[in-house]
Amino acid sequence: MKDDQRNPDKTMLTPAVVNHLVSNEDREMTTNDGVPVHDNNNTLKAGERGPSLQQDHIYFDKMMHFDRERIPERVVHARGSGAHGIFEATADMSQYTVASFLKKGTVTPLFARFSTVAGFKGSTDLARDVRGFSVKFYTQDGNYDLVGNNIPVFFIQDAMNFPDVVHAVKPEPDREIPQAASAHDTFWDFISLTPESAHMSLWVMSDRAIPRSLRTIEGFGVHTFKFVNAEGKGTFVKFHWKPRLGVHAVTWNEAQKISGFNSDFHREDLWNAIEKGHFPQWDLAVQLIPEEDEFKYSFDLLDPTKLVPEELVPLQIIGTMTLNRNPENFFAETEQAAFDPGRVVPGIDFTNDPLLQGRVFSYMDTQNYRLGGANFHEIPINRPVNGKYNNQKDGTGRMDILKGPVSYFPNSKAEGCPYHAMLRGETGYVSHAEKISDAVKVRRRADSFADHFTQARLFFHSQSPPEQAHIINAFSFELSKVKDENIRKRELAILHQVDQELARRVGDNLGLVPPEVLDPLTIQFARYNHPAYPITPPRPEIEKTSGLSMRVAPGKGTAETRKVAFLVTDGVSKISIDNMKAALEKEGAEAMLIAERVGTVRIQEGGNIPVDGSLLTDVSVCYDAVYTPAGGNLDVLAANVRYVQFIEEAFEHCKPLFFARGAEKVLEVCRVEKDRGVLLATDGKGDSEFLSLIKEHRIWERENTDH
Repeated sequence: MKDDQRNPDKTMLTPAVVNHLVSNEDREMTTNDGVPVHDNNNTLKAGERGPSLQQDHIYFDKMMHFDRERIPERVVHARGSGAHGIFEATADMSQYTVASFLKKGTVTPLFARFSTVAGFKGSTDLARDVRGFSVKFYTQDGNYDLVGNNIPVFFIQDAMNFPDVVHAVKPEPDREIPQAASAHDTFWDFISLTPESAHMSLWVMSDRAIPRSLRTIEGFGVHTFKFVNAEGKGTFVKFHWKPRLGVHAVTWNEAQKISGFNSDFHREDLWNAIEKGHFPQWDLAVQLIPEEDEFKYSFDLLDPTKLVPEELVPLQIIGTMTLNRNPENFFAETEQAAFDPGRVVPGIDFTNDPLLQGRVFSYMDTQNYRLGGANFHEIPINRPVNGKYNNQKDGTGRMDILKGPVSYFPNSKAEGCPYHAMLRGETGYVSHAEKISDAVKVRRRADSFADHFTQARLFFHSQSPPEQAHIINAFSFELSKVKDENIRKRELAILHQVDQELARRVGDNLGLVPPEVLDPLTIQFARYNHPAYPITPPRPEIEKTSGLSMRVAPGKGTAETRKVAFLVTDGVSKISIDNMKAALEKEGAEAMLIAERVGTVRIQEGGNIPVDGSLLTDVSVCYDAVYTPAGGNLDVLAANVRYVQFIEEAFEHCKPLFFARGAEKVLEVCRVEKDRGVLLATDGKGDSEFLSLIKEHRIWERENTDH
């Protein structure tokens, strides 16, 4: 697809990046100082076979750059993928905020980055992990970073524990294993001693932690923030990104296999979708809570381990994000993008959430270290579109050249410039005038933060039976990897506080009876924060909430961008392929022809057609449904163990299967039990039934049968 087709509106491009795009086309090679290079293949030597000379400044210029090409990777969220796009505000928010980019009809360029948390840069996309979901808005009032995750809550309540939870989940320091995995002693040791982690732990053990695609994850601001309007009135706000494609996951067995076949599965999927013009979209929704309702609920709005059920505060959609352009250079853009929850604009402010308060410092400190100094905001991907004007002149990596002798304020030599906004009758950024009561300096938490299990129970009870089973299996898998039985017992005691059946079933898989009371050591550490712990939890407003289950009801969902494998062999019917392909593409799905080998296959009607992959390299876990067209040498297919495995594995993972007329013969050699997800043309089933099943994503009832 040509650039002008992919981006018909050039204003969609981020000006800060576009102005710095460089092409080497038809250019003479130079050093980094612009000096033309005569020979880029040989160092300067004293004779052809003599020693290299220290005066070879061209070699040093090249090698010193190479030696410094790898900057420190992020301590967390190291593995990431990014894309450019736009945000269009679609609702009038002026009653709540003066944020200019939220004025109805405003289009704002942005850069989004998705990531895993625990693994290094080279780890797999399909690790069971939280996914970072961060968006940098290049607004007319400066950059605003909405730095969040695909899970609305977090493991800890106070930033003081952030290094601890990260150290616990990272590879164990004596042996540097396991990579990008929480299934080990140190992580569950920390979690089992930190009951506030119970809610987040269930989310991470759910299917949310193994998404089908980055295009099918939700995003959350995690914390409660504040909108501030023109009168200075504040309103509590929770941010939600809702994917237009729905929220979908893979199974744990699939995740493990995809990691082996394609560890870049998510990164490749996002890149290819944008290149093909299937621009991912999310609606931005908010939950708005008046200041006077701060203490209305059974949970504390400032507690980052809690969410606000949509039944209590409905979502309001206020705009749409569209990702429409891939980076030109991964390092310069995705790797150097610096996100910071402290980057706010007029109309958005912080709350006293103790985790958020700590993040406002730690993210800026991280970027200063990782990107080489305090001028990281001058890197093109981080530059504001409205420019920056202050009296800072020095520092590592300085790119702007500030003229004149003045580097201080106030001044008269520069006529008081740059001036304060208030001096020209403008507002600029003003923090919300929140009343702060008299208080004593303490290191502890409010008792309203002490209920750790009610919302964990709410999440578990809001899941469908298959999703609950997946959570149980995930806990069983993870805790089976834990060597210390005391840790397993402590975590079972926490699960018992959440739901007794959950704890019992996990315990059965571990050969342990869950303790009914918390371990004394767990209580001891909890009392560091709440001396009276454990407390009697307040009565919750609801026992279940909508929006937490990922299950797609029959008749709902979409087939858009779903990938369907067409398993073909020589002699296949082109009509059978074309008819199904047309039906799928009409709904936005994609057909991929998979044969015994790459290249082409002969068709029944005469001639050859190209295929997209082969059974040697393609597997069912990378596809959403499977179609076996009519014609072809079915005996060859049935005798191919990879074909049989493809069908059986897709069935095992609850995916729809469709067999054209005559192709049902291959089922005789496959261990597949016919159900509503196995469609045969000979039974009168057709394209519409197949598409309907694809929209459901899975045939989950298969998990309740033995096969």
